[in-house]
Amino acid sequence: MYVKKVTKLLLVAGISLAVVGAGNSSALNNVSSAASAPLKVGRVEAAAHGTKCFTVAVAVVQNGVIVAASLDDYQFLGSDVAKGVPNSDSDFGQNYKDPAMVLASKKANTKYYSEHMKEEAKSTVSYDKNMAAVEKYATGRTIKSLEATLTHKTKEQMVDAVSGATLVDTQGYLTAILNAAKAAK
Repeated sequence: MYVKKVTKLLLVAGISLAVVGAGNSSALNNVSSAASAPLKVGRVEAAAHGTKCFTVAVAVVQNGVIVAASLDDYQFLGSDVAKGVPNSDSDFGQNYKDPAMVLASKKANTKYYSEHMKEEAKSTVSYDKNMAAVEKYATGRTIKSLEATLTHKTKEQMVDAVSGATLVDTQGYLTAILNAAKAAK
């Protein structure tokens, strides 16, 4: 499954580079030289959204530009409302402190989690669409420009900066992508 995700990310990265490369960015105007640079993939685990879950951020980087990004949060959710990660119903799941809870991907359980966000925080944007907006914001930016933006904008300003996302922890998610980009090898 991991190989499939990386393959999809690399495919998205190539397509993104081709689309973004047609723009006016001086860093991407020379598509042929940008396309010949190696793609590097970075992955980090972060506490981007408080202390009750963890975030996995992946960034594909080429010539210092984030060409693709992926985010997901993992949290213990009720097994009656959420599908757990693989092996939750097997040996791995036997180690859960509370058998009524499973470690679950919020993206895989976006319908349930979006309803939860709607009830608890009056969110009008689904979880997966929020994540997609944050990923899109980071894609096409250089590591340096994303880092500068995160350094100079407050947490509240970052919520407003990302069109299509309404997450109070937008800054945390973008920081996770930035750290994944910096870790790219």
